[in-house]
Amino acid sequence: MFWGPQVRDGMRGKTVLVVDDENLVRWSIRQKLQSAGYQVLEAGNAASAITLFKENMPDLVTLDVRLPDTNGLKVLLEMKGMSPATPIIMITAYGAVDDAVKALQIGAYDYLEKPINFERLLHSLGNAFETSELRTEVERSKQEQEDTYSVDRIIGKSKVIQEVKALVCKVADSEANTILIQGESGTGKDLVAKALHYQSRRRRQPFMVLNCAAIPEQLLENELFGHERGAFTDAKTMKKGLFELADGGAVFFDEISEMQLNLQSKLLRVLEEQTFRRIGGVKDIHTDVRIICASNKDLEKMVSEGHFREDLFYRLSVIPITLPPLRDRKDDISLLVDHFVAEYNARFRKSIKRPTSKPMKMLENYDWPGNVRELRNAIERAMILQDEGHIDEDLLPVRISEFKGESTGLAPNGIVPIPSQGINLYEVERELIRQALIKAGGNQTQASRLLSITRDTLRYKMKKYGLRRYRKGASLSTSGQYLVEKR
Repeated sequence: MFWGPQVRDGMRGKTVLVVDDENLVRWSIRQKLQSAGYQVLEAGNAASAITLFKENMPDLVTLDVRLPDTNGLKVLLEMKGMSPATPIIMITAYGAVDDAVKALQIGAYDYLEKPINFERLLHSLGNAFETSELRTEVERSKQEQEDTYSVDRIIGKSKVIQEVKALVCKVADSEANTILIQGESGTGKDLVAKALHYQSRRRRQPFMVLNCAAIPEQLLENELFGHERGAFTDAKTMKKGLFELADGGAVFFDEISEMQLNLQSKLLRVLEEQTFRRIGGVKDIHTDVRIICASNKDLEKMVSEGHFREDLFYRLSVIPITLPPLRDRKDDISLLVDHFVAEYNARFRKSIKRPTSKPMKMLENYDWPGNVRELRNAIERAMILQDEGHIDEDLLPVRISEFKGESTGLAPNGIVPIPSQGINLYEVERELIRQALIKAGGNQTQASRLLSITRDTLRYKMKKYGLRRYRKGASLSTSGQYLVEKR
């Protein structure tokens, strides 16, 4: 498609620098471009061209290969060094193919032969501007992603969340190609996964997400590895899988615990050898991807039950990142509330203020079984229903406003009854962990199973509560600190 003498509205007013030592050629190009709506600068030699380029930074350059004071290819190289994104169209003498090839290798967008076909020139200009704007938009989008999923977007001032953020920064900047994120549902595992990618050296490469629980087993392998044409009845064309599409980037496996055992073995091969085959293929394809996995289930327990491959678990858990539940970082609730209020004010075009002291106290006292996701949903609901002023306590979900601090199942057999004067939840959790460790004889894996938590979560809580010493022969009535000593 050719635009003739007209130029699209988005291109009108763009500045083009015309570099040619022939006055007639410059005049002809200027007349055509100005009639099409472009602004034109002119230079008759390399020196003035470089000066005008530095002073005006034009949107595009047409550059003759033959100039009186130097070769146009040298000018091209210098201009590309100053502004790599500026499109440059080379003008060559008839038959000067070698010069055209060299120009394209250096970075020229296109080349035209003399005598100039002005219809083709306008067409090339339009395409060059469109390509340049598309690249700018892609760069802007990538920069937005980096800002949106920065580690700074993990909200919290508590010690435990600061430790998580520090670990994420360290791991993201490393060469680790397998990372396991563990934590209860709603703790922000997907946010951490994105931060790991967009803070890494791979951030300009693809980030592919696969929810292992959302795709049937028979389709999951096809999504991962792709297939060759004719591999099965409906395979009319070749299809690339996520590992191939994400080469150089990362693949995020959400709910990795839902992956079937036979597919786990194939995933392990990719991790170990960095190669795979498409379904129906006979050729190994090399891939360089970072594998990030997330699970809200105890994978170690699943290994012992035969539901998850032991070799894959140990391969994935080289660098585990455990996210604490919101009930263990209640100092962060106020910050999270402020963040969500600001977010939904912008989205709903409102000016609602944060909750006053009473509803805020309710939010801080609540146990948050759904973690940060549940808090976000509660604030969103209140913001939708609130018209002005502060968030009212009546707009909080009933489960939050009526929560009285009852036990949430930590002691279902009644071993920790709540007295009328109340109880210290901190001490209750600490005591239950101590009892589990004693019952397990110091075996942390067994103790974590007794508490239905991961071993990493157990270690975090042991550190949190200062459980540092273990005396052989301790009983449930024994007080004091607890940790298996290394001999």
